[in-house]
Amino acid sequence: MEALAGTRVVTLAPNVPGPVAAARLRDLGAHVTKIEAPSGDLLSRSAPRWYAALHRGVSVETLDLKSPAGREALEERLRRADVLLTSSRLSALDRLGLGWEALHARHPSLVHVAIVGYPPPDDEKAGHDLNYVAALGLVDPPALPKTLLADLAGAERAVSATLGLLLNRERGRGAARELVSLRDAAIVFGEPLAHGMTAPGGVLGGGAGIYHLYAAREGWVAVGALEPHFAERLGALLGVPDGRPQAFADAFATRAAAEWEAWAGEHDLPISAVNSRDNVTIIT
Repeated sequence: MEALAGTRVVTLAPNVPGPVAAARLRDLGAHVTKIEAPSGDLLSRSAPRWYAALHRGVSVETLDLKSPAGREALEERLRRADVLLTSSRLSALDRLGLGWEALHARHPSLVHVAIVGYPPPDDEKAGHDLNYVAALGLVDPPALPKTLLADLAGAERAVSATLGLLLNRERGRGAARELVSLRDAAIVFGEPLAHGMTAPGGVLGGGAGIYHLYAAREGWVAVGALEPHFAERLGALLGVPDGRPQAFADAFATRAAAEWEAWAGEHDLPISAVNSRDNVTIIT
């Protein structure tokens, strides 16, 4: 889909949310220019293959925005751009002359999506993905989260914000800036827990045998037979009409996880083997 063909995006956003959002805009047809500091992007060192995939087809340039020459080079690129994507604190943007009022005065047709950690008035508060999800009860210490929930959710929100701002501009309402808070993005993903659905004992938190993890003879299986027709079929095939978790546990212990996954495919049931980290395929 080339919905953004002809749209020019300049991104100053490193690490995870910015590159993920920029890659999605690229996939929608936008021309993306990434400006990196002389020190580079930490993501290129911590996850080089992911960095390469996210920056495929992206023009990456190095500019020192602390220097007059670097800022002038950025201004030249912004004069031709439709979208500016950032992930710095608002005070840092002000110091670079990229506060909204100054930016809008120089580039009245440019829309700005500013990814921040916390929304105002807490936008100066330091934080990262782990902080946001931990505060919402989405971490079980001492285990660390297996994904970057707030960062990825924020990236998708940044894409939505970009599309909304561009549509608003096309409708003659002018260019604007929108703040995308990673903390707020994480709050949405924490709502199933807050409302008890995924809390221990909740319908999606272990309280229902038809939505559960079970130890197989080898490995584990994930069972997601929520709809009545799935639940009834699963119970009938395994001889567990009452859906008791312990009865399901006894049944699933009789075969290997891979066997159960194949069996589920034959019977059109939502059951999958649980992959270990070593077996996860990296898609680029």
